[in-house]
Amino acid sequence: MCGIVGYVGKKEATPFLVGGLRRLEYRGYDSAGIATLPNTGGVFQLNRAVGKIDRLADLLETNPMAGTTGIGHTRWATHGPATTENAHPHIGGRGLVAVVHNGVIENYQVLKEALVEKGYMFQSATDTEVISHLIADNLKTLLDSPAGSEAGSAASEGPNAVFVEAVRAALPYLRGTYGLVVMFRDRPELLVAARCGSPLVLGVGRGEQFIASDSSALIGHTERIIYLADHQIAVITSDSIQVVHRDQGRVRPEVRVLENRDQDVSTDGYAHYMLKEIYEQPTSLRNAMRGRLDRESATAKFGGLNLTPAQLRGVNRLILTACGTSWHSSLVGEYLIEEFARMPVEVEYASELRYRNPPVAHDTLIFGITQSGETADTLAALREMKRKGHHTLAICNVIGSSIAQEADGGIYLHAGPEVGVASTKAFTSQLCVLTMLALYFGRLRHLSFEAGLRIIDQLENLPTAVEHALGCDAQVKRIAEKYKDCSNFLYLGRNYNFPTALEGALKLKEISYIHAEGYPSAEMKHGPIALVDENTPSVFLLSRSNVYDKTMSNLQEVKARRGPVIAVVDQVDSKLDGLVDDIIEIPYVEDFLQPIVATIPLQLLAYHIAVLRGCDVDKPRNLAKSVTVE
Repeated sequence: MCGIVGYVGKKEATPFLVGGLRRLEYRGYDSAGIATLPNTGGVFQLNRAVGKIDRLADLLETNPMAGTTGIGHTRWATHGPATTENAHPHIGGRGLVAVVHNGVIENYQVLKEALVEKGYMFQSATDTEVISHLIADNLKTLLDSPAGSEAGSAASEGPNAVFVEAVRAALPYLRGTYGLVVMFRDRPELLVAARCGSPLVLGVGRGEQFIASDSSALIGHTERIIYLADHQIAVITSDSIQVVHRDQGRVRPEVRVLENRDQDVSTDGYAHYMLKEIYEQPTSLRNAMRGRLDRESATAKFGGLNLTPAQLRGVNRLILTACGTSWHSSLVGEYLIEEFARMPVEVEYASELRYRNPPVAHDTLIFGITQSGETADTLAALREMKRKGHHTLAICNVIGSSIAQEADGGIYLHAGPEVGVASTKAFTSQLCVLTMLALYFGRLRHLSFEAGLRIIDQLENLPTAVEHALGCDAQVKRIAEKYKDCSNFLYLGRNYNFPTALEGALKLKEISYIHAEGYPSAEMKHGPIALVDENTPSVFLLSRSNVYDKTMSNLQEVKARRGPVIAVVDQVDSKLDGLVDDIIEIPYVEDFLQPIVATIPLQLLAYHIAVLRGCDVDKPRNLAKSVTVE
């Protein structure tokens, strides 16, 4: 959630700040703001607005801001509603410092009360304003005390030492998560950044430096980046970046190459990012499989697990932990691994796993599954499992993300940037990776060479099947026009397609704001059937499998109660005559790959209904791409 950008250099900061915030719109936000400072110092210039960045840009047209140092932020409301006063940046100490912050400070109320007693006046309901006043208070104390000023040399040397120390001294008091950037009125060519649980990326330039919460904001400005790690502080001037550990002094950061290019984050002529990303799925699936299928050994291979085959053969149980769409892919992973490898798998909501104390045997391997690699609940669950001595692995899409760095190893999706808040190609790439992982564990255990080859054959044909499935787009749009005004939907499937039904319902909820629920088809009669009427469509996933006839019986129960039925089928069956109002045909694939192919029309149905209802498809209300708060 939220987005941070910062600039220090010789150019005007505002163009980068506004452009960078636009790149971060997909993360979800409800207000935006920037603060700048001329290189001669003086008074912070500040503009903030509720709503989209366009409103902030309009303000800047009539109230332009000068300054070669600046910070910007898009806020997703946690403490206090979306108002101009609660928007970032926040100014502390009567104009001494300006702060932008991602994350949540859990003990902010205690800190606020102590600062109020010292005479500090608060203008907002946010936890972030507490940080600004706390740093300002530290700075005043240090400037008034020569001994205190010298203490700064442990973190930074030279004229910036006291400012860096003011930030460093505040961090131990902050309980929670933060990614923050601080600008100082009296040190106009300095930014200080700090991280604990919320991502920050530094962009290395020549005569200018950049900072952002996501590397996508840096595209086109630099090709060299540094991922800041937890408990690290960055001291940034136009000519240098120095990184120190909060408690251990200077560290040598790894400078990496920024791999994304401008065209990766454009719509390429599609009406929305989401539609583009739906159509990118044949390519993203090929990228997920590239170099990972080994026909010679009839297995999959992964370079980042950091465990030997002998160690993995000693694993007797898996826990897959995730949130939202990734939790749905984990459910499919459970089915896959238990079928191919005969290994027990448990799927846990990450938000629950952290606070439960389940019995976990020592021979259990933990996988955290996430698109962004920044999901706070998943990160916290992995950390808790690591504290208990378990080996943790990640399946994620973002190189250098917090979870990628924290886990002991893992697998990247290679799906490319996913800008639409509602995940599409990352979901199917997760399913593809989990299928290969199931193949890998199966071949380590009991799966035969011939069975492994058959699975590889099916995987290699998968992108073509998805391409054919995309051919239903026009038909799905016509169905969307028919049902766009409905208030409730049911999604029903069995076996591998039960998680697909959950994901289809979630997509519709996320972007069209229509209430939808997913269930195993047979569970419908145990309660949800009470919802069925002539105004509640039921989407049935009817693929050829050993539960086809059973699902048909469930469909008849809905039709007997006059419920409209939309059937997603991989064969047109005469049994459907008179029972189904609308049919969407997709290619046949083996049942273990059905969730990948069957989710295509469900994504398209959600997309077209949302467009017809006038919803903001790429940035649905109240949602964020990267959920970095618990």
